[in-house]
This record gives sequence, structure tokens and C-alpha cells, in this order.
Amino acid sequence: MHPYRLALAFALAAALLLGLAACTRKGHRVLEVNYVSAVQATLRDQVATMYNRVGTVKNGERVEVLEREKRFSRVRTATGIEGWIEQRYLVDQQTYDGLQKLTQENLRDPVQAAGVLRNDSNLHLTPGRETEHLYQLVVGAKVSVLKRATVEKQPGAAPAPAKSAKASSGPMLEDWWLVRDAQNRVGWVLARMVDLDVPLDVAQYAEGQRFVAFFVLNQVEDPGKEGADKKVSQYLCVITEPHDGLPYDFDQIRVFTWNVRKHRYETAYREHGLNGVLPVTVTSENFDKEGVLPVFILRVKNDSGNISQRKYKMNSPIVHRVLAPGEQKEAPKPAGKRRRR
Repeated sequence: MHPYRLALAFALAAALLLGLAACTRKGHRVLEVNYVSAVQATLRDQVATMYNRVGTVKNGERVEVLEREKRFSRVRTATGIEGWIEQRYLVDQQTYDGLQKLTQENLRDPVQAAGVLRNDSNLHLTPGRETEHLYQLVVGAKVSVLKRATVEKQPGAAPAPAKSAKASSGPMLEDWWLVRDAQNRVGWVLARMVDLDVPLDVAQYAEGQRFVAFFVLNQVEDPGKEGADKKVSQYLCVITEPHDGLPYDFDQIRVFTWNVRKHRYETAYREHGLNGVLPVTVTSENFDKEGVLPVFILRVKNDSGNISQRKYKMNSPIVHRVLAPGEQKEAPKPAGKRRRR
């Protein structure tokens, strides 16, 4: 054989052997790629009651699955460590890709409220206790609330607090929040596991209702305010009844402005009877002689299920509806009995 052809044959054989080595290790080919869904998990040298720990893997880490046996999988990490891990700590590539897609689709969504987790929680791909999840957030983690969804509670789930669901003959429903964490990962979390970080000076006016979202509209200067910081935020608060499973995201809004003479918050605007849908948008707009004013836009659903937008402007402390050309203001719906402040 010609020396050149002989060298080429050896090169091809070496490449083939390297390719096989890349796909196999100790006789095991790569079955699929998985990701670790536990905060941390142990890799063991064998599937037995007595075993040696050969390494650890962490939440979100990519591993190659080499072998499966009942409840365990033999995996290889990016650093080449091989060991057995319980399969319940692994999720497949499809789940990983789904969460990446969910993150990309909602990465620029307007934040509706800041929140803090009251318990360790999973970021689910879709709302529901038994749905696929990958990342785990620890108690106290800060999240940004983006959207709400309602699903039927799965059998066997722990009962919700008495106020979490209205008594009805239908299925028990529970609310879920779509949240984004500090690492910009997006997923669904059980709503009652999130405490919204509503400012205490405003939260005291809840009147038994539930805050869904809150926004800083602007700030005012109060020279007589105690403390070094004389600037005070004015808020739009989005509120609803304290029940899960409602057919709307919110049914009330309140605008709190700061009285610089009395050094306290007051309700500048209040509206009830809304069939509101998140997200709410807050921005600013130039209104000629009035100047640049804070603006918020609500999305509301009518009896036919169609969603329209309502724009409001605040020329502190007055809030007005901004009607689009040809739009007529609807008559307010009765609010029922509520305490006044």
C-alpha cells in the first residue's frame, strides 16, 4: 500500500476510535443528557445499601446518562466523574429546553410586584404541583412577579388556608405566579409561597383584600418628613378579593398619594368592579401644558371575553381616565359595602 494511503487509513482508524471513546466510557454509551433538579445530590460508586460517595452534583448541572437500573441512573459529569444517582433528581432535555424557552418568552415582561419566597420552592415549567420542574429556589429568595394562572389542585396536595379558596361545589382551585428570579430564570411558583413585598405604609390599607401588584408612579419631596430621605414614593396598587381561583386577576385599583402637609398616605383614586387581566403597564407621557405625567394602563375583559386597554394619568394628587378618540367612559359598577379611609 502506498505510504500516503497507509497514513490516511491509520488517521481514519484513530478518528473512529476517538469518536467511540467520546460516546462510551467503560463500555457504556451515552443514552441521553439530563439535568440535576435537586439542590445537591450525591454520586455513589454502586447501587447498594453500602456505597462510597464519588462526587456531588448541583442544581441545574448537565450530566450524561450512561446506564439505568430501576430507580438509579449512572451518569458522567462535565469533569468526567461517573457515579450513580437517584433518577428522581434528574430531568430530561425536553424539560430543560422548555424552561429556557419560557425564560426567553418572558424575559422582558413588565414586573408586576416584588416578592420573597416563604418556603423552598421549585420553578415549574407549567402551573401545577406535579408538573415538570428543574431549578429550586431557597426560602427568602427574591423574585419578580410577572403573571398569574389558576389550576385545579392535584389530589393529595396539602390543604390550602381557609381564605385561599371560595367554598364551592366545583373543583378546588389554586393560584400560581410566573416569576423571574435574581438569575433571570423564569418559572411557575405556587402563589401562596410568595409574600409580595408591599411597602408597610401602604399595605396597612389592605382592608382584608389581597395585593396582586404594585407600582411606584413617581416621588414627591416632603421637607417635613422625619429622617434624612425626604423623597416619598406614590403608588398604584392592584387589588383583589382574598381567594384563589377567581375568574380575573384583579377587580380593584387604588392610587396612594402622599400628603406633604399631614405627612401620610391618602387614597387619591379608587375603582372597583374591574375584570382585570395582568400585566399592568406603568410609564409616563407628555400632556402639553400639564407636562410629563405618570401614566398607567389597565387591561380589562368585558362580558364577551374581549380585552381592551384603559389609560389613566396622574397629575398629583388627581387621577383621570385618558379616553382614546371616540371612546366613552363606562359607568362605574357598584362596589358593595367597604370601609372608607
